[in-house]
Amino acid sequence: MKALVFHGPGRRSWQEAPDPRLIDPGDAVVRVDAVTICGTDLHILGGDVPAVTEGRILGHEAVGTVVETGLAVGGVKVGDRVLISCITSCARCSYCRVGRYGQCREGGGWILGHLIDGTQAEYVRVPYADTSTYKLPDSVSDEAALLLADILPTSYEVGVLNGAVRPGDSVAVVGTGPIGLAAIATARLLSPSLVIGIDKAAPRLEAAKHFGADLVLTPGGDCEAQVMAATDGLGADVVMEAVGTPETFELCTRLVRPGGHVANIGVHGASATLHLESLWIKDVTITTGLVDTFSTPTLLRMTAAGRFDTGAFVTHRFGLHEMQDAYDVFERAADTGALKVALFRR
Repeated sequence: MKALVFHGPGRRSWQEAPDPRLIDPGDAVVRVDAVTICGTDLHILGGDVPAVTEGRILGHEAVGTVVETGLAVGGVKVGDRVLISCITSCARCSYCRVGRYGQCREGGGWILGHLIDGTQAEYVRVPYADTSTYKLPDSVSDEAALLLADILPTSYEVGVLNGAVRPGDSVAVVGTGPIGLAAIATARLLSPSLVIGIDKAAPRLEAAKHFGADLVLTPGGDCEAQVMAATDGLGADVVMEAVGTPETFELCTRLVRPGGHVANIGVHGASATLHLESLWIKDVTITTGLVDTFSTPTLLRMTAAGRFDTGAFVTHRFGLHEMQDAYDVFERAADTGALKVALFRR
């Protein structure tokens, strides 16, 4: 088969790779019908995730068709159209039994495109297939389902729920790429009184308005003063970090009000300074998190009911064999205006 293979920081290749095969009885092999690229893949290519070794097939978000199952698989069958979750769950360990699937201790968690070969390929092996895939209704298109593999559950769980957004809250989202936009969209489910989107790129700020931001700002200059002015001089109740750089994290800690919450969503590859000399007295809560995807069934039902404008997330579409072109467009988002890119088997 063909696959997108990581060859060390800054190097990737769309090349021949061995076809996946069943290894454990709970495995399924899935033909990839639609796949996307995540900001985390760019972090990997930037050298920020050293656990990803040379030769790894990247990708952790896809929709496909089951073509083979192990003897222990009973929840899906050959021919089923499924969403492949970015998180793999054994369903048995102490973490999985309380819904913390991202911390699975039995070979699950975030493994696709990280510790094992991922989804940016023509076929992929999915461990624990019964609990790591979701059968899709006909009413949900492949493209819409792609957003449920990672960005919607990640933003909702790690941003909105970890950030404890409540009705009437003021919410600031730093970084309005795909994850930040999904954070804005899912925060709206909790009826905040004010949503602020902050980003350097004008096209992404325009997208933030479309997804429900009441106010959009660029970092630097009078950004902090404008946030304070919009929040009675206190700062936002909840600030979400959706970039993954020291500068954006530290900005978040300056924008949060006393008693507020900073929810870090971004993937970080460098140290950030935690200014406890100013934070200790403010009763601020800071959370980090890897998505668990416990919300995926709920978000899937909402998507089927038309509650999310999923079409607005995808700005560029490619054939699967145009993977290198798709990466080039996604990497240059500031120039291309790319949000999510979707690639389809044609």
